[in-house]
Amino acid sequence: MATTTPAGVRGSHAKPGGAHSGGHGGGHDDAPMTHRQIMEALSGLLLGMFVAILSSTIVSNALPQIIGDLGGGQSAYTWVVTAALLSMTAATPLWGKLSDLYSKKALVQIALVIYVLGSAAAGLSQNAGMLIACRVVQGIGVGGLSALAQIVMAAMISPRERGRYSGYLGATFAVATVGGPLLGGVITDTDWLGWRWCFYVGVPFAVIALIVLQKTLHLPVVKREVKVDWSGAFFISAAVSLLLVWVTFAGDKYDWMSWQTLAMVGGSIVLGLLFVYIESRASEPIIPLRLFRNRTIALSSIASLFVGVAMFTGTVFFSQYFQLARDKSPTMSGVMTIPMIAGLFVSSTVSGQVITKTGRWKAWLLCGGVLVTAGLGLLGTIRYDTEYWHIAVFMALLGLGIGMMMQNLVLCTQNQVAPSDLGSASSTVTFFRSLGGAMGVSALGAVMANRISHYAQDGLATLDPKYAAAAASSSSGGSIPDMDSLPGPLRTVMESAYGHGIADVFLIAAPLALIAFLVTIFIKEVPLRTSGGLAQAAQDGPGDAAAAETAGTRVPRQAAAPATAGPGSATARAAGDPVTAQQPAADAAVANEGADLMDGGIPVGGHVRGSESAPVPRAAVTLISLAGRQLGRSVAQDDGSYTVHAPGAGSYVLIASADGFQPQASTILVNGEPVAYDILLSGTSGLGGLVRAAESGAPVVGAMVIVTDVRGDVLATGTTGEQGEFTFADLVPGYVTIAVNAAGHRPTALPVEVGGAGVTRVEVELTSGAQLQGVVRAPGGPLGDARVTLVDAAGNVVATARTGSDGAYAFTDLNGGEYTVIATGYPPVATALTLSGRGVDGHDIELAHPGE
Repeated sequence: MATTTPAGVRGSHAKPGGAHSGGHGGGHDDAPMTHRQIMEALSGLLLGMFVAILSSTIVSNALPQIIGDLGGGQSAYTWVVTAALLSMTAATPLWGKLSDLYSKKALVQIALVIYVLGSAAAGLSQNAGMLIACRVVQGIGVGGLSALAQIVMAAMISPRERGRYSGYLGATFAVATVGGPLLGGVITDTDWLGWRWCFYVGVPFAVIALIVLQKTLHLPVVKREVKVDWSGAFFISAAVSLLLVWVTFAGDKYDWMSWQTLAMVGGSIVLGLLFVYIESRASEPIIPLRLFRNRTIALSSIASLFVGVAMFTGTVFFSQYFQLARDKSPTMSGVMTIPMIAGLFVSSTVSGQVITKTGRWKAWLLCGGVLVTAGLGLLGTIRYDTEYWHIAVFMALLGLGIGMMMQNLVLCTQNQVAPSDLGSASSTVTFFRSLGGAMGVSALGAVMANRISHYAQDGLATLDPKYAAAAASSSSGGSIPDMDSLPGPLRTVMESAYGHGIADVFLIAAPLALIAFLVTIFIKEVPLRTSGGLAQAAQDGPGDAAAAETAGTRVPRQAAAPATAGPGSATARAAGDPVTAQQPAADAAVANEGADLMDGGIPVGGHVRGSESAPVPRAAVTLISLAGRQLGRSVAQDDGSYTVHAPGAGSYVLIASADGFQPQASTILVNGEPVAYDILLSGTSGLGGLVRAAESGAPVVGAMVIVTDVRGDVLATGTTGEQGEFTFADLVPGYVTIAVNAAGHRPTALPVEVGGAGVTRVEVELTSGAQLQGVVRAPGGPLGDARVTLVDAAGNVVATARTGSDGAYAFTDLNGGEYTVIATGYPPVATALTLSGRGVDGHDIELAHPGE
């Protein structure tokens, strides 16, 4: 038996009002989405991500001036950052769950609108409290954009290819991260703009992103009964919020060991336990607890928690270091962080490209963990007067490590889950990263304020008492000091205090990064899948048809029909994903059995056509669910028309087959209205022939014959029979390549055009191939790692080899003739020999010690 999987079988495009793939440029094309099509579909998402990251970074260099103008202190400084991180953290799992239930495109647009509203309001803030409230709204929108970008990418792109596009996402992150502080610094330093424009400037980008998303991201709405876990979202938000409030004020407003600590920590634990209880009973939990039974997901979440601390620590506290400890402007503060962003840009892009080529990702996680730990540890040694090039190297190490870990922790998680849990799993890892960032910024901000006060007091003790009054007025209310207004000696003390205090923050973050590294060691490397989430949904056949929501990817239409090969041929294997359509009998008695089965359903109809659009009468058309259950069956009329009925809206598989044609399976989307869908069947042909030895003309038995199409996809394989014969049936007409390989012969490949009808015959001649093998020996026995070179009669090097531990070497696939074998390792030895041209020739080589 020989089965083949043809490529290039296409169904015609749906007529107006009919089914469509829903992918941009996807149509009903069997080829995967091209790089250009994917980038068009992702352009709006990347622009949305740019807006989200820009909003987070543009205020970093402006914050010292913003907080000073609004009359806030170090606590307000920290909470402007923490508030956005907190709302982003709490909202991320909710966005992820909603993406599993509702239209992803609509959710991205809603997130953008929320961001625009929050940004506009933040620009109008009159005090620190109002700014913090507006940042909460911004964070909700940013959380949606961050989570949904990863989720839509996972739906459209396979994990193996996703590394490449995750690199683009990382590059967008890097550009926005470096561009944000620079742009924020320029705006803040420009008198006629002012810091309020830091919030307004992202609004035009968000509007452009909305327009681009509307044009490029085509995602059909999936209608299904849903129940959002609002109580779970509330309790996880409350638990995290209470914990962050405690971390922020502990050691400042009250002691670490106090009744306030007991109340807040205990309350946070109780709220967390309530959340776990609710999630265990919810029909649509916001974070499915069963996900954590998977070791990769559990460990990736823990690692993301600590990576978040490192990532947000670097982006938040550097602006204070450069402006307050080194007296740089907001613009220069952004310029001086470029080494970290450059490292992140390079590592995220390069790692994504390499992972796509190799499929290996764990080594990048491990290297990233080492670099993040080293970078933070070295940054813990800086002071206000440390040479900048030292700081630049340390920042570059930190950026390289973050780029290697951030996207790849999400990638390995997405590779482990079912398509229906893709949104929840992706947002869970992002949630823990944001949670780590929020807790890290809040806790480390409180530690930093405490350490700065400590170092400032130590420094003031060495100064003249007359500076005490100035010091007291500069730090009244815990506000951030205006360095330009301080006397020279006092300014040096404060700069030193800020430099040393911020360095302590990095030093504390280093052990947390080490924990992330240790966790990644235990993550098991699983090969990356080669199909996207939605393609997996269609192939795996989930019970709910809506789970296969099409988001711009095609579900491969591949069909394999059994056909009998010639005598003596072995079983050939089909190549491709197994969406197998069995040929149903074209019996008129069952012509309308399926049409009546779903009375009152949604009609799916059209024409079955062959070459030159000729109708194919009596073609069998079967409608099945994604779970494989037959829903309808029909036989085409004389004009090729057919009609089957779908039970309701959703995705289905339509199978068509006819005598003399290649069967075809197509995925169609039914949206509640009648669907017009024409099917184009390709005729099939046979391919057969003989494989003979070139010298004797004798048949070659057991030769492996491989047939590939013009794209390099394997269509069929088989072995020759006792007479050297091979036969393949059901091949699509067109050009193919036949490759033949047999023991004792040199492999060969030749192009063949398969005719439109009948069996195309071909003869293949294999030339004999010689083999040379032997052992290199020294006085002490077989010599390992010796170099053996084979040179032909014309003096050309044919091949080289290294001996194994047993001294053995071998050369295969050689022509007959004169050769010279040269062995080195001790004084070289050259030997002339003649190869017969077939079979195995032995040649051992003896090497002597130097001087013998």
